[in-house]
Amino acid sequence: MNARMSDATFLLVDAGNSRIKWALSRADGTLPQRGALAHADGDAPDWPALPAPCGAWISNVAGPGVAARIDALIDARWPALPRTTIRACAHQCGITNGYDTPETLGSDRWAGMIGAHAAFPDEPLLIATFGTATTLEAVRADGRFVGGLIAPGWSLMARALGEHTAQLPVLDAPAAPELAADAARRAPSDGPFATDTRRSISAGCALAQAALVERAWTDLREAWRAPVRLVVSGGAADEVIAALKIPFTRHDSLVLSGLARIAATHAPNR
Repeated sequence: MNARMSDATFLLVDAGNSRIKWALSRADGTLPQRGALAHADGDAPDWPALPAPCGAWISNVAGPGVAARIDALIDARWPALPRTTIRACAHQCGITNGYDTPETLGSDRWAGMIGAHAAFPDEPLLIATFGTATTLEAVRADGRFVGGLIAPGWSLMARALGEHTAQLPVLDAPAAPELAADAARRAPSDGPFATDTRRSISAGCALAQAALVERAWTDLREAWRAPVRLVVSGGAADEVIAALKIPFTRHDSLVLSGLARIAATHAPNR
């Protein structure tokens, strides 16, 4: 890497179903500045104070409307900034894509695997990301992504119960931190069982999420006959990790870290 490239910075944007997360990265992959915006938030990110990056690298799974908003935000600060919206491919940054049609894999999952493999090289990984959906990715130590699982996330499970039953309340994401904290405070003598309907829904959905992860982790260890590091990430992780009974490592910047690797590898020298 030449001296000019080592000084390069990149704007990274991770647009999920609930929020837009961003970071400014250096060519060495560090993320000295970062922030987030809710999709319902009309404010602009605090970019005016940032130094001009040499390009923007974007993962967007939230659709064309959010893509247009990201472009407008970038144009308002750096109208000529080159930008690249990433797509999954057959091989990139040490990850080999095991999907039958590699390009159909979500860009967030792809970037997250790249970030996880870089953070924990030469280790078999199960990556659990808890957001609107819960996704699991199995990655061998050599970087081969062998496949994944997708399930409704905590908030989708809880909301579906309220919307499709006559007498159950609708829980949404803002209620999750309070309910998760309450579950963590409860004495373990009677197990996870709750004494009101809202907390019963919260605990049931959290246990369903945890059981999925634990089963996948156990099956993967048996199939590979090797230790597997469970890496957890995502905005809804707090609701689930309190219910997990297996060891895990938390990493809340997997997608941004993966985007930083892609940017550093593929951006042209200046």
